Amino acid sequence: MSDGRKFLTAPRIVLIAALAGALAGAVAVYVTGGLDGNNPPAVADASAEADRACAAKADRADGLSALAVGDVAAMLPADPPRSLAGLSFDDPEGKPMTVAGLAGKTLLVNLWATWCAPCRAEMPALDALQRQMGNDAFEVVAINIDTGDDSKPKAFLLEIGVKTLGFYRDATMGVFNDLKRRSLALGLPVTLLVDAEGCLLASMNGPAEWAGKDARKLIEAAISD
Repeated sequence: MSDGRKFLTAPRIVLIAALAGALAGAVAVYVTGGLDGNNPPAVADASAEADRACAAKADRADGLSALAVGDVAAMLPADPPRSLAGLSFDDPEGKPMTVAGLAGKTLLVNLWATWCAPCRAEMPALDALQRQMGNDAFEVVAINIDTGDDSKPKAFLLEIGVKTLGFYRDATMGVFNDLKRRSLALGLPVTLLVDAEGCLLASMNGPAEWAGKDARKLIEAAISD
């Protein structure tokens, strides 16, 4: 890593990922409040055409899977790729938005909460990845799903020195339930690699060393495709 720090060692990340997998069922029960998702029927119907367009990118998703090694070996290719353009949450100013509002950028979308220990552990690495690679072509979109007001998650980010990530939020947890309905989220953290047209290319349940060279190579390939 360019800043000389190692947030999560490889053995530790394997252990955390294993524990996260073992606890995924319990975590999913804790955070779910129904399986309706956060997209109304009209939006869901409109996304069908986008899903078909994204499905045509299966070869691209499979090609990226060859780079899902080492620290990001748990990143699985979308099967099939589908549209996440309608996935909704709040922007850093607290205004409603969707993934479509970030069209033109490759995104690493990460769902996290302050009560999720693996989420807390990987947050500095996500911040470092955004600092190292964030630009007009790429952004880490870390979406906090704590219920209640913003005070607790903002205090946590301030405490650990996160300064680069935008403060995206969904206090309703609708974004999590939407991903659970699509069989993409088993628990937290969950991370999605989304292309500039809002198509899901790969996803991961569990934490990773996002500031390491393996993650950077994967992101560079996703941006350049």
